[in-house]
Amino acid sequence: MTTPSVTVNGEKRPVVDIEPYVTALDWLRDQGLTGAKEGCAEGECGACSIMVTRPDGDGRTRWTALNACLVPVLLLDGQEVVTAEGLGKPGALHPVQEEMAHRGGSQCGYCTPGFICSMAAEYYRPDRAPTDPSSNGHQAADHEHGPNGFDLHALSGNLCRCTGYRPIRDAAYALDVPAADDPFVQRCATPAPTAPATRVRVGDTEFVRPADLAAAVALLAERPDATVIAGCTDWGVEVNLRGTRAPFAVAVDRLPELRTFEVGPSEIELGAALTLSEAERLLAGRIPLLDQLWPQFASRLIRNGATLGGNLGTASPVGDAPPALLALEATLVLAGPGGEREVALADYFTGYRQTAKQPAELIRAVRIPLPLASMVAFHKIAKRRFDDISSVAIAFALEVAEGVVERVAIGLGGVAATPIRATATEDALRGRPWTADIAREAAAVLGREGTPIDDHRASAAFRAAMLEQSLLKFHAESAVPEGKAS
Repeated sequence: MTTPSVTVNGEKRPVVDIEPYVTALDWLRDQGLTGAKEGCAEGECGACSIMVTRPDGDGRTRWTALNACLVPVLLLDGQEVVTAEGLGKPGALHPVQEEMAHRGGSQCGYCTPGFICSMAAEYYRPDRAPTDPSSNGHQAADHEHGPNGFDLHALSGNLCRCTGYRPIRDAAYALDVPAADDPFVQRCATPAPTAPATRVRVGDTEFVRPADLAAAVALLAERPDATVIAGCTDWGVEVNLRGTRAPFAVAVDRLPELRTFEVGPSEIELGAALTLSEAERLLAGRIPLLDQLWPQFASRLIRNGATLGGNLGTASPVGDAPPALLALEATLVLAGPGGEREVALADYFTGYRQTAKQPAELIRAVRIPLPLASMVAFHKIAKRRFDDISSVAIAFALEVAEGVVERVAIGLGGVAATPIRATATEDALRGRPWTADIAREAAAVLGREGTPIDDHRASAAFRAAMLEQSLLKFHAESAVPEGKAS
């Protein structure tokens, strides 16, 4: 047994007699740091945003914004956290705080500390490069990036209830480059803290962070009732809104064996515990279909914590990653007490919230075969453009040679008890010309794939219609115009 601790605003604080389900937000507020608020308790409003240190390669650190309402404080054992109170103080405001005040970015102030932390994490992003610093925030470089390189998606998980977004955007676009002697900049030049092995028992509950993969699978074999946690973007909602209490929680988010990244001649391997933001940075555009997925997957705040392994492990039929990975014909590496085995993602989902993974196994990595198909698209149909659960998600990956579909894989979400491959539609396209007539025939087949249902997000008829229209849209946007070479 150990006594966990978290360094908050430069001060090391012990975490004593805390159950695994107690969130960082509740713990911080009990410490008197009440800037972060609970707005939604499910990671959709960002009022609880804090900054944490995370590895950024080559022995450096990246300041990363996270939802404190979802992350158990024990998951932050040995880590460094900065809240809005730690960025600046009256008379010595942080540049982000100063711009928010100067440009009227706060009214009631409830959401402001969360905005401040998310904005500060983007302020310190190492590859944020000004495009037109002379504009002083009055003219954006494009509709989602400021002239100072500020990416508005950094604030996509933060909601304002009364001020309106223009002054907040103006404050973000007015930020200059951080000074070289800024202590937060200097902190980025040194390594992020490692995650220590931890075991804490409080009452009938226990939290364990194993030292390595072997220890993790041994624990799972010993305790089949264990709850495996990583980014907690799903489990945190269960804790907050449904009162879920895990008697035995095993944290795998920082296991080195689950954080691999390899690009080989025949495949790309992504460790299951890499966050979506980390995967996006590491891939650096190598997989165009995933580049279409990332911005539509919840918000940047969620992607900073959520993992591919977690998204696949929950086996939700409306998860955003499975359709894209099905279209990429991905496989999963499952690690257990007897070693590793590789399972095609198409065979992984066995029923509603059920998978081929055994209780003592972990998803160690996702493997994506190469070469990739050259024509891809990811369509997400939801009530909001960002930060919403999909009604239907469709991913396409086609290879067309001399006008004929040579290779095709289509992944679907939201139309069956599990994510599925649209095999009938694939058969209707494979080996046939990529023409409007064939696309219409195949779209009719796609509209009959799966077993869509009526629920509060969409009707079965709407889902079927969206499947059909999605293929027609994909063809219209990817077909070679008549008279041009294929």
